[in-house]
Amino acid sequence: MRVRRVLALVVVVALTGLLSGAAGGAAPTAEAAVTAAVGLLPARLQEAVTAPAAPAPAAPAVPDAAPAAPVVLQQSRQQVTSVRVAPVDVPGTPCTSIARACVDLSGDQAWLLDDGGITYGPVPITSGRAGFRTPPGTFPVTFHSRDHVSSIYDAPMPYSVFFNGGIAFHQGSLSQLSHGCIHLSRTAAQEFFGSLDRGDLVQVVA
Repeated sequence: MRVRRVLALVVVVALTGLLSGAAGGAAPTAEAAVTAAVGLLPARLQEAVTAPAAPAPAAPAVPDAAPAAPVVLQQSRQQVTSVRVAPVDVPGTPCTSIARACVDLSGDQAWLLDDGGITYGPVPITSGRAGFRTPPGTFPVTFHSRDHVSSIYDAPMPYSVFFNGGIAFHQGSLSQLSHGCIHLSRTAAQEFFGSLDRGDLVQVVA
């Protein structure tokens, strides 16, 4: 604050010198007027005015940016399967590596598969009776129902895993044919229920 007042005083004195010089004839230069004005100040104030300005503090060094963390791409089992160029046969089954569950209607057997290999099975099954034959094809799992009851036949269908409309894997009789569903033992039905996810492919072979 004191330095500002000193500088203001120097400017006033310098301007006064310029004006008086102009009135008397030869006007001093602005630099000479300022120098003369500073010379009129006390020694302590001259030092304050003429002292060199303190250098500006250096900007803090910015560390190099940390390397970006690697991006981890998570893919579902269905996405990974979809990029395979060509499915391969799964040894011991009539199905291919795109399937997570395989059903052999003529052999009355079923398996759980993963990455082209058998993870469970074969287990015995029964399928649709005459007039209600289980259609062959490849179908995605659509939903699960732990304690399902058929709204058409008013029959219990525990551990249902639906994959083709109203057709599902579920616990059922292995001595009687179904109305299109795949009957499994209680143990096998629980295994299929816990292993198959929505979107997993079920391959049914005639």
